[in-house]
Amino acid sequence: MSSVRSSVDAGYLWLGLYFILNLSLTLYNKAILLGFRYPWTLTAIHTLCGSIGCYLLYIFGFFVPATLGRNENMVMLMFSVLYTINIAISNVSLNLVSVAFHQVVRAMTPVFTVLISLMFLQKSYSRMIYWSLCPVVLGVAFATAGEYDYTMMGFLLTVLGTALAAVKTIVTNRVQVGRLKLHPLDLLFRMSPLAFVQCLCYAYFTGELAEVQEFSATNMTKQLAVGLLFNGILAFALNIVSFTANKKTSALTMTVAGNVKQVLSIILAVMIFKLNINATNAFGILLTLAGGAWYGKVELSEKAAKAAMLPTYNPLSTEQHEPLQEMSSEKK
Repeated sequence: MSSVRSSVDAGYLWLGLYFILNLSLTLYNKAILLGFRYPWTLTAIHTLCGSIGCYLLYIFGFFVPATLGRNENMVMLMFSVLYTINIAISNVSLNLVSVAFHQVVRAMTPVFTVLISLMFLQKSYSRMIYWSLCPVVLGVAFATAGEYDYTMMGFLLTVLGTALAAVKTIVTNRVQVGRLKLHPLDLLFRMSPLAFVQCLCYAYFTGELAEVQEFSATNMTKQLAVGLLFNGILAFALNIVSFTANKKTSALTMTVAGNVKQVLSIILAVMIFKLNINATNAFGILLTLAGGAWYGKVELSEKAAKAAMLPTYNPLSTEQHEPLQEMSSEKK
């Protein structure tokens, strides 16, 4: 019981680190993109730092890569493509809809996670889990309330991106706790180089790479270069923490955490960038935070209840050996 409880506590510790690093990187990305307006190149820098960082950790013996067959390597390739396409769809849809509308639809990620888990993984959730998701989703809608401007194509792409985000989170969890049981660093070690190449290809075909070359020749400063490097290192740390938290909690927990993080980023943006919010936005922020806390309490209680139902084996207990004593007396 105590080991299960400590495992749950460790999961929430990693989830707390995920919050801190995710919020830090979100704000840092906004600051970097003010002077370096090339999101795909920035993502390529993130994945490059992830590739180099994982290789160094592998050299120093922090993890041992699993031996995968052809099918498993194909799964890794498809996972990296899913990761890249998810970013692409998100970026394209954001150009076709307002930020507020984009955030509201993305807030439906936990709902997609539940639906996909129900349909394809035969997973079930309690009624309280379903109820706790309601304030989380509604809260983000209130927190981002404004003029919703979108096209039909933008709407469809945003919904597709939200579904892909849910699939990516589920696949990440399954790869680490399913049959493959990959170490978080091992997963990042395999995915980062593939995602880096795909990001570079996308940047090249959209013309962004040529713009970056021109920008670097005239406007790149030492301060900006150091800032980009630190941004990549921070993204590498976030990926490690994100994959580890996903493995130690659940896919649904990570999607709910993403929603709460989204609202917390609004709070920090208001404080740092002196943004104005109305009463509806403030209500949405509080509602989402309350829903996230409620979901966390429900999940923790359910895990504790399941742990209490598990039989404990004590080799020194006479009760464990009573059936064997009965059998031996019958044989006599």
